[in-house]
Amino acid sequence: MSVYPYRSACPKSVWRALITDAKSTITLAGYTNYFLWLEHPNLAKVLKRKAEQGCHVRFLIGDPDSEVTRRREETEAVPLTVSTRIRITLAELDHLKDVPGIEARFGDEHIALSAFQFDDEMLVTPHLAKLVGHDSPLLHLKRHQDDGLYDRFAYHVNELWSAGREIWRQA
Repeated sequence: MSVYPYRSACPKSVWRALITDAKSTITLAGYTNYFLWLEHPNLAKVLKRKAEQGCHVRFLIGDPDSEVTRRREETEAVPLTVSTRIRITLAELDHLKDVPGIEARFGDEHIALSAFQFDDEMLVTPHLAKLVGHDSPLLHLKRHQDDGLYDRFAYHVNELWSAGREIWRQA
């Protein structure tokens, strides 16, 4: 396990390697996932290619119109609002909505914890009070045993996914 005091301190090369090396599952369960589009050029093309190769890609994001989002905007009190960041992700996802193997859902229960799953590795960000995501710590977890820390977070992500609402249906 690696630990970074800030999500922004985790090298982009770690993210890129995890995305590139994932074979079966990529789940991006950040409340906005906004930073991914900025920090990873050609992310949409990479994810489309991953899906075409059989990797299941899932996005779980907050609902830009929910009360949870509105309250978080008040807490963060930054010009680039949570709902705007979510809408930027929705615009990016719109380019992927017809790609088999890519799904997207709304969910508000992960407002305080972002989890990004890549097969048997995961990046987890517990959001600290009043801080935006890049200022919160990040844990890099690897699956080493049944019911270890990785499995506990993977279970959490799957529960959030199950409770989520589809953003769009694939044809």
